[in-house]
Amino acid sequence: MIYLKANANLVLREEFDDWAVLFDPDTGHTYALNPVAVIVWKHLTGTNSEEDIIRIVAKEVESLPPEAKEQISSFLTALQTLNLVENVEREKP
Repeated sequence: MIYLKANANLVLREEFDDWAVLFDPDTGHTYALNPVAVIVWKHLTGTNSEEDIIRIVAKEVESLPPEAKEQISSFLTALQTLNLVENVEREKP
């Protein structure tokens, strides 16, 4: 099973209203994260699959819209494309 792990070099700075800025010191790029993206980011520990993360968000966010699963999946794909996360392959615990 594939688990997702955040790049340890990136810095998450939480701002007001549960938003955050993600900073990549290697490239100088910054990324704005909305409150749901912050929840996702905090669970990219290498022990959660995409499905796990979607379930976690659904538990933590009230009145999640029906399209949230697809949006979270697209966000995770974008993180992978930008090399901000890595895939960790392990057997399911």
